[in-house]
Order: sequence, then C-alpha cells, then structure tokens
Amino acid sequence: MAQLDTASLAIAELREFAEFDPAEQRYIRRALDIGLSRADPYDRWARNSDEAASIRRQHLAYQELRSLRAHLPAMRSGDRMQDFMGRLIAVTAVDLAEGCLHGFAAYRFLYERLLGPEARPWLPAAFCAASALPQIVPERRKVLLHSISEAAACAPGWSKRRPGFYPDWIEDQSAEIH
Repeated sequence: MAQLDTASLAIAELREFAEFDPAEQRYIRRALDIGLSRADPYDRWARNSDEAASIRRQHLAYQELRSLRAHLPAMRSGDRMQDFMGRLIAVTAVDLAEGCLHGFAAYRFLYERLLGPEARPWLPAAFCAASALPQIVPERRKVLLHSISEAAACAPGWSKRRPGFYPDWIEDQSAEIH
C-alpha cells in the first residue's frame, strides 16, 4: 500500500509540474541543477551571455541553500528565525526577479525540492516578502502576490512528506533521428 501511495504522489507531482508553463518548467529544472549540484548549469542551460550571467547570479544566491537547509528553525521557535528568514527572502528575491516563476505554486514546487519538506511552513512568508520588494516591478508584484491562495497563506499545517518527483534535463533525441 505504501508503494501505491508513493507512486500516486509522484504522479500528482508530475501532473503539477506539467501544469506550469514551459518557461517555469525550464527554470525549475535549471534551478534544481544549480541548487542540488546535479550538472554544469552553464553547459546545459546558458544559450547566451545573458543566461550565463543569470546562472551566475542564481549560483551565487544558492550558496545560502546549504546553510538554510542546516538551520531550518523549529516552527514555533524563534531561534535564528530572523537570520533564516532574511536569507530565505534574499534567495527567493533572486529567483522571483528573474521573471520565470509566475506564481506561488511554481515557487513552492521548486523550494520544497531545494530545501526539503521542513521549509514548507516558511515558504508563504518568504514568497510574499520577496514579492513585495522594490526590485520586483510593480505590475509583477501584483501578479505574484495575487498568485498565493488564502489556503496556502493560512494553512493550519504542512506535510512532512519529501517530494518524490525531481524534474531533470531531457536530451533532445530528435537530433539523432535521421
């Protein structure tokens, strides 16, 4: 029965990922490559110098991920909360400023994988705070802030289940077909 539940949850995550637009899907895969050290992001994702610069900014911001993972504060504890939230908001702001994550669902999907399920209670606050920062243009701020549902913002509890689906690069096989 546990295997069936795991498979069902992975399929649900796959479906959720499929609902994101192609730019969000690409950005999530790229971010996971950078944040989880899965591949050389410059070789795999940089199509031009602007994307290489974007990857560099993201790589520098993601240097905080290891520390964030190690210091996830207990939900009811104030220990290190200011430091933790400040860093999480800063990293989130880098991702949102790129303009490829169009709402809370894609952000949550990515950060659950980057930080683990223990980060779930902190994601709505970090998303809202980063969305409201001045480096996010006003029109985009409005879209981002409207993308978080009341249920997500006011959830009474969060699952501790680890994500089962981690999207990855898919080689273009059409180039090999003659």
